[in-house]
Amino acid sequence: MNNLVSYALAAAHRRVSASLNARLRKHGIQIEAWRLLEALDSGQRFTMGELADIVLMNPPTLTKLVDRMVSDGLVHRQVAQNDHRKINVLPTPLGRKRMMQIREEIEEEDATILRQLGESDSQKLISLLQGIS
Repeated sequence: MNNLVSYALAAAHRRVSASLNARLRKHGIQIEAWRLLEALDSGQRFTMGELADIVLMNPPTLTKLVDRMVSDGLVHRQVAQNDHRKINVLPTPLGRKRMMQIREEIEEEDATILRQLGESDSQKLISLLQGIS
C-alpha cells in the first residue's frame, strides 16, 4: 500500500496537517482560518464563493468559519462594490497582525520540508501537486 500515490499523498497530508495544527494552535488559529487570512493578505477582494474555492472549503463550512472569525475580530464582511448582491470578506487590523504572527510558523514548517526534500525536489513537488489540483 505504501507505493500507491494516493496513499503517499494522504500520509504526507496527515503529517503536514498535524504539524501545522500544532504550530497554529499556539496562536489559537485553525489551518482553515490561516488559509483564509493568507488569501485575504493578498489584498484582493474575494466573494464568499471565490474564497470557498481558494481555502479548500465548501461554502456552508466557510460561512461558519467566517462567522467565528468575525466574532473573534479577525475579519469583517463588506458589500461588494461592483455587485451589491455579493459580500467580500476583509481582514481587520487584528487579522493582519495575527497573519504576520502565524506566517513565521508557516515559513518554519515550509523550511522543515525544504530541508527534508532539498530545493530542487521541493520545487518539483510543488509543480507536480499543482498539476494534480
